Order: sequence, then structure tokens, then C-alpha cells
Amino acid sequence: MAKKNEELDPDTVALIAWCTEVEGFLVAGGATLDQAQEHIEEEIDWFTDLFFDGLTPEQAAKEALNG
Repeated sequence: MAKKNEELDPDTVALIAWCTEVEGFLVAGGATLDQAQEHIEEEIDWFTDLFFDGLTPEQAAKEALNG
């Protein structure tokens, strides 16, 4: 994790915000908040690929829920 006095690069900041949105869609799709967070943490490489492939948070959540 970055130290408090270090700035995160813009891509990392955008990815964190995107994952937070995905989390909301996963919860709306029936997951608990803990389940959504755990899934994103366990599959962060996959979600990162989806982010850089240009999927919206909603599309990524649908992929996760249907996958």
C-alpha cells in the first residue's frame, strides 16, 4: 500500500473508483458488501483487465455475476 505522503498514479486512482462502482453493482445484483469486496480482491487481476479493456462498472459486475 502506498504511504500517506506518496501520491497514487492517475490510473490507480481511476481503478479504485471504478472498483468501488463495480462493488455497488455486485451488491445490487444480490451479493453482500463483504462478498463483493472479497470477490474483487480475489479477482483483482481480472477486474483490472476489464477496467483497461474499457468495460463500464455495470458491465464488469454483470460479467462477474454471470461468470
